[in-house]
Amino acid sequence: MDNQEPQGKKQIALNIINSKSKHKGFGAGSIDLNSVSPVVIDRGEAKIEIGAMHAKSKVERGIKFSANREDVPNGRQVWIVWVAVDRTAEGQHYGGMTACEMLIDEENKRGWKILADHVNKLDAALKRKIIVDGLGAAEKTALKELLIAKNEEWWNDSPEEIKQALEV
Repeated sequence: MDNQEPQGKKQIALNIINSKSKHKGFGAGSIDLNSVSPVVIDRGEAKIEIGAMHAKSKVERGIKFSANREDVPNGRQVWIVWVAVDRTAEGQHYGGMTACEMLIDEENKRGWKILADHVNKLDAALKRKIIVDGLGAAEKTALKELLIAKNEEWWNDSPEEIKQALEV
């Protein structure tokens, strides 16, 4: 059986490319994920974890996820925060951040998250929105300390809305 597309029919695809790519033509367009980093906040500690970009952070590995919160009654709360960095002529700064909740029960290898929420929040961070509803004082403090430790100059040059969102 021939699995090839008929001649002349072009497939529509989402192109995730970066500044090194030279893609042009039908379906051209890009989402540059080089300006966003996932931060995992777990047990009061915030860490940049690139694996979270593909749902493969340390806490997610080996976990079977459900969209039904009741399936994970003993889960601990874990957050993924998408942090976008703006690059301007004046320099770089934190430009957007959005927080997504997960529940993880390592003992039973079960978890809860709404994948659509994670994708939508990633998109919102790329659009420089600030959505950190749900983060408690400990999570906000851990995130703020991580961002300052990563690059204090970026923190200082960030919009006041970013700083206010992480005030405790």
